[in-house]
Amino acid sequence: MCTLLVAYEAHPRYRLILAANRDEFYQRPTAAAGFWQDAEQVFAGRDLVHGGSWLGVTSSGRIAALTNYRQGTAGSHGQSRGHLVSGYLKGELPAREYLETVRGNAAGYSGYNLVLGDTDRLYCYSNRSDAMVRIEPGVHGLSNHLLNTPWPKVVRGKEALARALERENVSREELFALLADSTKAPDEQLPDTGVGLELERLLSSIFISSERYGTRSSTILLVDRERQATFVERSFDQGRSRDTEISFDWS
Repeated sequence: MCTLLVAYEAHPRYRLILAANRDEFYQRPTAAAGFWQDAEQVFAGRDLVHGGSWLGVTSSGRIAALTNYRQGTAGSHGQSRGHLVSGYLKGELPAREYLETVRGNAAGYSGYNLVLGDTDRLYCYSNRSDAMVRIEPGVHGLSNHLLNTPWPKVVRGKEALARALERENVSREELFALLADSTKAPDEQLPDTGVGLELERLLSSIFISSERYGTRSSTILLVDRERQATFVERSFDQGRSRDTEISFDWS
């Protein structure tokens, strides 16, 4: 996951709105969002290399999402970060307790940000800051640095989400259009994460497209005041898109 936008207690109709893009190498085997055979309460996409996930929910209302923390061109090491998402979704520990256990093994993973909780409270933890932050009401953005770091794509995404919230009925297609924004940032606004200027340019847009790497899926989660949740994943493959949708009653 490389872009995660959250509106929490920021709209009269919706308790929570989440809009996210997962960016990954096209050749990496992936299963679209669905219920897991080994954990029937989990609805999430799945990494078929290590078995974890980048974003998912459960039928009982647990929510988890992950972004990588970008530091240079070194590849990932240690344990698969996707297991941090699946571990919470498959388990029963409350969010804060789960994150305390995660903190105890922070050095075992490459850099990451983990957002998890339920419709009553969400937390964000990064093993690069070792800070556990409760997400307050408002509009938030997360990419490959810390929560609300003002990278151009984060700023652009938060502004677009705030505009969508001005309407009584938040448009699903407007949220997908937000996630499809391929505008690249000017060079003078790019962060320097150690990957070189060409790659910084490629990664500066909300929607990424290149020969080998790009946005593999976009996901929308809407949870209204009655705790009725709608989860929609739009996956992309060779120029085609496919939507997977499911609704939950989390009341």
